Amino acid sequence: QVQLVESGGGLVQAGGSLRLSCAASGRTLSSYSMGWFRQAPGKEREFVSAINWSGSITDYADSVKGRFTSSRDNAKNTVYLQMKSLKPEDTAVYYCASSNWGLITRTSEHYNYWGQGTQVTVSS
Repeated sequence: QVQLVESGGGLVQAGGSLRLSCAASGRTLSSYSMGWFRQAPGKEREFVSAINWSGSITDYADSVKGRFTSSRDNAKNTVYLQMKSLKPEDTAVYYCASSNWGLITRTSEHYNYWGQGTQVTVSS
């Protein structure tokens, strides 16, 4: 059984930083791309970032580019999302997801395993 568990969310002031982690069990992540998505209250889930199987290629939504950084440690079967210069509009539940191939993708339908989400709240 594949499980993805996010951690690292919380309450932070605008301009602050958080680092989210996503640890996997039941699946070796090293062959697959990983993605981060978020969903704010009353809004649809949106793509945030993706990282390919080796970590050599990353992709970011325009809204977070330059502020967020995805990375991964395949030896620890864990991926990370470093978030800096946080804004109130970054407030959302953040989900990590694992796709079924190594290339990065922004399409949520290409991800077949999802974590339960972690809440990030940025106060103004």
